[in-house]
Amino acid sequence: MQKMLGCKETRVRYKLTLATGLLECLCFAGIVFGWASLMFVLKSEGYFSDMCVNVTNTSGENSDCSPQDENFSLVFTVASFMNNFLTLPNGFFYDHFGTMATRLLAIILYTTGTLLVALSNEALSLLLFPALSFIAAGGILFLMTNMQVLYERGVSLRSSFFFLSACNVIHLLRTVFLMPKSHIPYPVPENYTYGLSCAKSNNYNVEEYEAEREQSLDKGGCEDDEPLETADSPDNSEKVSLKSCVLSWFFLWHLVWLSVMQLRHYFFIGTLNPMLNRLADQDPVTVSQYTNAFAFTQLCGVLCAPWNGLLMDRHRRRPLAPGLSEREADLRSSILSLLLTSLQCLLFSIFASVPLLPIQYLTFILQVLNRSFLYGGNAAFISIAFPAHHFGKLYGLVMSLSAMVSLLQYPCFALSTVLGDPFYVNIILTVLTLLAFIHPLNVFLRCRELTKQRENLKSMSESSITETSMY
Repeated sequence: MQKMLGCKETRVRYKLTLATGLLECLCFAGIVFGWASLMFVLKSEGYFSDMCVNVTNTSGENSDCSPQDENFSLVFTVASFMNNFLTLPNGFFYDHFGTMATRLLAIILYTTGTLLVALSNEALSLLLFPALSFIAAGGILFLMTNMQVLYERGVSLRSSFFFLSACNVIHLLRTVFLMPKSHIPYPVPENYTYGLSCAKSNNYNVEEYEAEREQSLDKGGCEDDEPLETADSPDNSEKVSLKSCVLSWFFLWHLVWLSVMQLRHYFFIGTLNPMLNRLADQDPVTVSQYTNAFAFTQLCGVLCAPWNGLLMDRHRRRPLAPGLSEREADLRSSILSLLLTSLQCLLFSIFASVPLLPIQYLTFILQVLNRSFLYGGNAAFISIAFPAHHFGKLYGLVMSLSAMVSLLQYPCFALSTVLGDPFYVNIILTVLTLLAFIHPLNVFLRCRELTKQRENLKSMSESSITETSMY
């Protein structure tokens, strides 16, 4: 009876962990892609407004706030850089200290950031730099696409961020009751329990389990750990080093694929508010309407996320061809996903370059669709193309390196300010987006090469059997 109750409690805990995890990701993530809404509120509150200057032209005296926009762009650049670059050190921190310590660190960073924003004002605009960086580094971030909606309903910016700080109680309770103290083992062993429980559970040491599993892998070897790009190398029976993965063409072109598209997204989001102001002739009502439309499309990103997964898993509905491994089938399936993601970004970049307001509705849809495919496809391809035991390090490295490229968004914004129109910068970024198409082409060529190798081995095997039968 006690064992049955324990199993039932474990199942309930699993379901609660999943449900609250989805809720946490949905409601506490997305600072980068909600920047346009937050920037609208910060501008209304007068942040960096002392940088606006009065200029006289043929139409009279006007206010030039391009220096204010440049500072907002710099805040966004720093925050988005921290959001990606810290993925690598955060991964090492997690590997060393486990789940609970990592989440407690995230909560501390998140609370510090939200309190800094809540305590900032027009005179303390510079607090936005550390505040947004802390929130981005925290990793459990509020969906700031709701920020403008709250603001327009009479909720002050300070009250909003004090509320976000208070929400840390939810994360703290989930950390203690619904998350393991150390790492989550994979595969999950039978009767695995975690979190605080009223019932007494068997002692379970994740580190011992992982150590035993690693020893068994080292002794028996694992064919699935061979990276597909080096599967034909003479030493493919040994575990491939992290260095060989990083120096492979797969990793290089995947990094280019992610970096150019991520830069395009960041530049669009960072310059969305100035662009809307320019196209709407500084009409705040129109700017608010389009900013809310952009915020709503970001919320719909959760509906787009499964599509890429369905696309990549489409081959699982039919049996594998003779001699075709599951990992190679996954790699073949990823080609269409990589190509479609590149095509989406190209279309999004083209529409974003058109200086017409009604076109931007379609741009918003393409942006959120492409964003979902981009980040989902990024993690999926790394898990397919490289050994599983290098996934965390390779994922953190590719995100950190792409963050370095994303710093180019600020000089791009400065260039568009000098030119007086971001059209030419948009054209340059659109051309750069074409580099993303090299990645799916490279994967396609590699898959074709693997097919030829398999056919050659098959023909050699058949000829060997024929010769043997002759004798």
